[in-house]
Amino acid sequence: MSLSSNPGTDTTSRRRRPPEHEQDSSWEHSPPSCHIHGLQIHDQVCEAEQLNSADYTPSSLRSICPAQCTTKCTSSHPCQSHHLCDDSREELQSKRTIRAENEVEANKLVNNYRFGFRKWKSHVTERPFEERSDVVKELYSELNVIKPQAGHFITCGNIAYVFLFGWWVSVAYLLVSVLMFITIIGASYGKLCWNLSCYFLWPFGKTIHEVLSGRCCNEAPDCDCITEGLDDNSPVLLPSPTEIPIRRFSTYLWLLLGYPPLVVIHSLACFFSWILVFTIPVSKMNARTLSVILLLPPEDVSVSTSLLCCYHAVNWYYYKYTVDGINVFAVNLLPLVIIAIVIGYIDQDNQYASSEAKFAIAVSSIIPLSYYIGMGIASISAQSNFAVGAVVNATFGSITELTFYITALLRGHQADKPCLQEVVKAALTGTLLGCILFIPGICMIIGGLKHSEQRFNSRSTGVSSALLFISVGGVFAPTLFSKAYGSLVCDACTNSAGGNSSGPLVYSVSALLPVAYIIGLLFTLKTHSYIYNIHVEEGQGMRVGHSGAVVHWSRWRSMVILIMATVLTSACADLTTEHIQPILNQPNISQYFIGVTVLAMVPEIPEIVNGIQFALQNNISLSLEVGSCIAVQVCMLQIPVLVFFNAFYDVGFVLIFSDLHLWASIFSVILVNYIFMDGKSDYFQGAALVVVYFILLALYYFAPSPKGC
Repeated sequence: MSLSSNPGTDTTSRRRRPPEHEQDSSWEHSPPSCHIHGLQIHDQVCEAEQLNSADYTPSSLRSICPAQCTTKCTSSHPCQSHHLCDDSREELQSKRTIRAENEVEANKLVNNYRFGFRKWKSHVTERPFEERSDVVKELYSELNVIKPQAGHFITCGNIAYVFLFGWWVSVAYLLVSVLMFITIIGASYGKLCWNLSCYFLWPFGKTIHEVLSGRCCNEAPDCDCITEGLDDNSPVLLPSPTEIPIRRFSTYLWLLLGYPPLVVIHSLACFFSWILVFTIPVSKMNARTLSVILLLPPEDVSVSTSLLCCYHAVNWYYYKYTVDGINVFAVNLLPLVIIAIVIGYIDQDNQYASSEAKFAIAVSSIIPLSYYIGMGIASISAQSNFAVGAVVNATFGSITELTFYITALLRGHQADKPCLQEVVKAALTGTLLGCILFIPGICMIIGGLKHSEQRFNSRSTGVSSALLFISVGGVFAPTLFSKAYGSLVCDACTNSAGGNSSGPLVYSVSALLPVAYIIGLLFTLKTHSYIYNIHVEEGQGMRVGHSGAVVHWSRWRSMVILIMATVLTSACADLTTEHIQPILNQPNISQYFIGVTVLAMVPEIPEIVNGIQFALQNNISLSLEVGSCIAVQVCMLQIPVLVFFNAFYDVGFVLIFSDLHLWASIFSVILVNYIFMDGKSDYFQGAALVVVYFILLALYYFAPSPKGC
């Protein structure tokens, strides 16, 4: 085995991704354009007979260019209507084409783009490794390939490695080396640990090789041979019965004294570097050393192979890293679920953790669970027809939020704590405000800083805006009724049908809102689906059918994970509501503020991340649909479900909101419709939405606590 520097030409491992890999979903602008008064209109738009390319469908033509333009415009006849071509130019600029890698991904993208379904960024199929970009290939490297590297390895990330990991791993090897030298018969392992001590202090630009009879390997003939090693295919370090006793004793001594402490050291280094995500190369380096290098006898062998070579400790692109299709951040947060359940149900007396700590852990554990639920929904939808996908989305799409709301209402009713009912209403309103203002606002800011000005399909956004108006009008209709004819105090409101009661109105609205939701689905998914300008284009290496695509999760596996994640979400929601009371008792913070911030936006963090990624890829239409979709589901599905749940099991939930909720929601819907009017977005418009959102949060922060809290 040999540790050596690796000179060569200077190339970076972070090459620019080729165009086909710049976007995971590869949504692209279409090329046609429309010119006015004497300027020729592009053949792909205005000559219907020549528009049979793979990028367009007949249904999408109706939204690309008006009928007059498509029939009368040729190279010699300009458009008859200036305004019609203006409209079609705006439509063209918002045109999007889906480039799918296989039929499964295409089905997922089509189902999840239109109104009504959550947007999940992760691929549901395994992408062929040979078709990935150099940047992505670098992420999944096993650190055993020698690359031509030269120049300086002194980078901020590598220096940070020395202070975070290198020095104490090196010291551990130094101590083990001294221990093995003291035993005399373990001197060969002491020499190995000494060399590895120098290696782990600064491993960059060095490689660990197996050597052939004391000579360096063929891959790096200029390296300095320091230690020896065995074939990488050797199973484990166990002495052969034919070995001499000294060799056998040294192996036993190494396995008893030297290897165990290094297992602890490398395990800790693996854990901490994996949790930091961007230092995953360090985790891979320690894991490979633990599982391969330290299990090899330090002698020369007849095979020459590279074992370990690391060039950079930090790679910022590791935010894209996935494990079985799941983003690494969601994987790292999953242990929080186990921690929350263990300390929540075992430590009933708060001896080991306070209620505040349990609340924070329980709320944080909802983030990875919501990601797993979304991945399961996307996997089932991608492998099923529209009907099954719609049922799965309708059943599990809002399960995270509904689980928390119902759990809080039950606990508040059983403990006679009306404050929890107000917290639920604040969380509902906070989700509405966050999805209307914050999600599109932050996406506009980040996308606008990169792309200056972004365009979106104003007609499809108009459909979502109309549904938002219907949603807010329906949800707050009982509040307006009560304000006009009865008391606004919830304790004075009853569900009996008489006098100034708003009970019948509540049930009528709760029945009509889902009907409007279904009509919206039929409009956008069936009768007028062409307004979204969606067309699936075969991408490079398109694999048609399920046989050509390796799905991460099968339908059955997805359903099992969905059920398990739902059960765990219920447990975490129960713990959240159980330990929320000390948070609500804070004298300087309004209960309204806790509801509209922590409880409302934590489950939506995966959606916020998805929206930002879409905006960075110049898919601002998707980013806007993310927020609108959740807001409409809150009003048209979640609130009616809570109302009818209260009808079957009275928990005291009355659909009457405070004035602050009412006017904040109405103002937000009006503002966002004004912003979306021109079909363009930039960072200024996004900043306006975010500033208004924080102004409303300030109102909630300083607002007095609701009655009963």
